[in-house]
Amino acid sequence: MSVKLSVIVACHNAAPTIGCQLDALARQRWDQPWEVLVSDNGSTDDSMAIVRKYSDQLPSLRIIDSSGTRGAAHARNVAARVANGEALAFCDADDEVAPGWVRAMGDALAKHDFVGCRIDFAKLNLPWVQNLFQEHPQTRDGFPKVWYPPHLEHAGAGTIGIRKHVHEAVLGFDESVLAQEDTDYCFRVLQLGTTLHFVPEAVLHVRCRSSLSQLAKQAFTWSEYAVFIYKRYRAEGRSESWRWKLFIQQCRALLRSLPEIRTQSGRAGWTWRFAWQLGRLSGSLKHRVPPV
Repeated sequence: MSVKLSVIVACHNAAPTIGCQLDALARQRWDQPWEVLVSDNGSTDDSMAIVRKYSDQLPSLRIIDSSGTRGAAHARNVAARVANGEALAFCDADDEVAPGWVRAMGDALAKHDFVGCRIDFAKLNLPWVQNLFQEHPQTRDGFPKVWYPPHLEHAGAGTIGIRKHVHEAVLGFDESVLAQEDTDYCFRVLQLGTTLHFVPEAVLHVRCRSSLSQLAKQAFTWSEYAVFIYKRYRAEGRSESWRWKLFIQQCRALLRSLPEIRTQSGRAGWTWRFAWQLGRLSGSLKHRVPPV
């Protein structure tokens, strides 16, 4: 019987968390054949020693060497090329799939070419971190849509599943994009005419950054690359200089909201928005387009 689903876990120095993810995958039950591929992107810690301990609990487990080029996009692409499954489901080494995730994703991919699961921030994060992402649409009923051209839906790479032939049709993840590569990937798949289907029965517990400095770094990087993605997909010759005016207005609003830092949750939200603005400015200057 052919393998129906390949679960791909990109991994780089994830020793503190990879066991949690593999424990969750070992508890999954589905009546179709499936496999797990851990794509080792050059780990130098004990990650792979931990993975090998799960060979009995996950008989279909394979370690794939993706150390040639650093980056999650490369790690996923290398594993996808050698995957036996008719469909691929991506999850990250620092998250945790909920019970029934494999079955729900596998059943959905038997009907649809491109799917995304529901995400949960409560299990693996402190309340002050949860509050930062509580309005994310994928926690409830669907996917966020970017506020800039091409105004399409997108989902995080660790939450999506796709038929292998569709992944190959878009040539996988763009390995030259070091952040927001999942947004770019979603855009290219959707531009084929494919629809991104929401699978609320499949739940992924997401582990966020746990310090203000880590959150700030993430926000800066995401927003900087959002400008890059905007430049890649925007209509040529269209003037959007009004975005500078909006950017300045938002900076002023951010300064007025400075009293929010009196609480831990408020500090997290303010720090995220401040780093996001800095990333937008950096991306705009680097790529010579208005901030988005």
